Amino acid sequence: MRWENLTLDPDDHGRAADPALFGADAVVTRTVDTPEFAGITFHEIRARSIVNRVPGASRMPFEWTVNPYRGCSHACVYCFARKTHSYLDLDTGLGFDTQIVVKVNAPELLRRELGARGWRGQHIAMGTNVDCYQRAEGRYRLMPGILAALRDHANPFSILTKGTLILRDMPLLTQAAEVTDVGLSVSVGFTDPGLWRTVEPGTPAPQRRLDVVRTLAEHGLGCGVLMAPVIPFLSDHPAQLRDTVRAIAEAGATSVTPLVLHLRPGAREWFMAWLGREHPHLVARYERLYADGAYAPKWYQRRITRQVHELAQEYGIGPAGPGMPRRIRPAAPAETPPVSEPTQLSLI
Repeated sequence: MRWENLTLDPDDHGRAADPALFGADAVVTRTVDTPEFAGITFHEIRARSIVNRVPGASRMPFEWTVNPYRGCSHACVYCFARKTHSYLDLDTGLGFDTQIVVKVNAPELLRRELGARGWRGQHIAMGTNVDCYQRAEGRYRLMPGILAALRDHANPFSILTKGTLILRDMPLLTQAAEVTDVGLSVSVGFTDPGLWRTVEPGTPAPQRRLDVVRTLAEHGLGCGVLMAPVIPFLSDHPAQLRDTVRAIAEAGATSVTPLVLHLRPGAREWFMAWLGREHPHLVARYERLYADGAYAPKWYQRRITRQVHELAQEYGIGPAGPGMPRRIRPAAPAETPPVSEPTQLSLI
């Protein structure tokens, strides 16, 4: 595997930047003999950088990310991040699902980078590449340290997840939301249990994810839903869209934002192989729909977006705003004693 060749973002001429994100001498490979991790190999590494700039050509609405893991045991057949495993000479199919890279020093590294002189407190997005609350997080517990660092620096951030483990960290999320903007989103593209079992086999069931939305809302942490992906010909029937939006509304989501399936290289091959096995009659339709590249045609995307937004309006929820920030203001004391000079407030 090309551990040494995994570098920071390439420069303007496409050359790899130095130094490597981690060296071969920093890698420890482990297998865990427990049922929940059966067949999964963990590559524990000490990263040299954890706050990553999103490439300028990206369609993402944020500039900085933190990804404590590479690869994802959620095993979603459509995951666009599969291609990133090829940078390590790892397989983008089954290897992406079972060969998980763990940046074991992520919390301490993040705290150091947030305190660097050049850092300006920009918004940091998490869960945008692979899920930071995938099953590995139950073993490695990287997110509590990451959230504590963001809280202590009052640095705005957002999290997108399919995992229920985020509820473990509600106290930290609440503390962070008292001092900065925190955006929380759960990904639920559909509620069909049969489709879920085949297309997202390693994830919690859609209803369990909606329970996460409900629980966060009950604790004052507003949570939106990224309705992604809407899968053409499998989850895009008007009745299916209605069922999904209704369930999202009933869970108390602050917003719903649809996103049609896109098939980038790496993900496309794995998804189409799955489609050929499970729904061979749809292969030709997909080849036509995605003939021009990774994205479905604009007319199709607009149709789905319009339908979902109309349903969301009907059920009393709206589209997401940028980052979906949520800040909890501490309750004002019943009586505030007068002060004669400014007081420095502590974040913790």
